[in-house]
Amino acid sequence: MRNRKYKILKKLKNVLWSYDVRDLDLKKDKEYIITQVLNYGTWEDLKLLYKIYSEKEIKEVVKNPKRGVWFKKVLNFWTTIFNIKLEKEVWQKAIFR
Repeated sequence: MRNRKYKILKKLKNVLWSYDVRDLDLKKDKEYIITQVLNYGTWEDLKLLYKIYSEKEIKEVVKNPKRGVWFKKVLNFWTTIFNIKLEKEVWQKAIFR
């Protein structure tokens, strides 16, 4: 299982640069992984993300954005795609400045 996890995360290392992918856990680091792929990933990265996590899990991360880690246009795109309405204060805190 560990080897499989590493192979999956290694394919995403271009968007997970802040960590050594060997140290990441698919469950514990789910929010970071999803946010990074949605912010920086390619189409191939996104397809892999959907193989790892359910759409419900991905939507949850967009519904509850971490402070200061989202690009404005990216968060706008994903909230539109998933039809998510964020409170203005939540939105503003989520945007990277």
